[in-house]
Amino acid sequence: MSQLTPYICVRDCRAAIDWYVTVLDATVVADPIVMDDGRVGHCELAVDGARWMISDAFDAAGVAAPDTDRHPAVSLHLTVADVDAVAARVAAAGNSLDRGPEDTPHGRIAVFRDPFGHRWMLNAA
Repeated sequence: MSQLTPYICVRDCRAAIDWYVTVLDATVVADPIVMDDGRVGHCELAVDGARWMISDAFDAAGVAAPDTDRHPAVSLHLTVADVDAVAARVAAAGNSLDRGPEDTPHGRIAVFRDPFGHRWMLNAA
């Protein structure tokens, strides 16, 4: 069985981990691996079994965080039990929603950009 797991890069991995745990109700499923220079080299998070990996930027490895002044090239699609509840936490954390929550032919959705430059699309389970 094939699997595609996003591996995202951020400018402040510790802050991002805290944000995803608090706002998206994520769970840390693989503790951060901290490099000698203090940066997070790897961590794994999950929301109801949907996993993704995360790290700080590493120029030497060609891994860079998104440019928050530009539109993201990729959207992360996350299925959640309650789009409205997650969207409310996103807004309460100071982020504006790009879209929704709203009903569409594909279900209830909301779209936002997190403080680290990644675009998320929430979809009801």
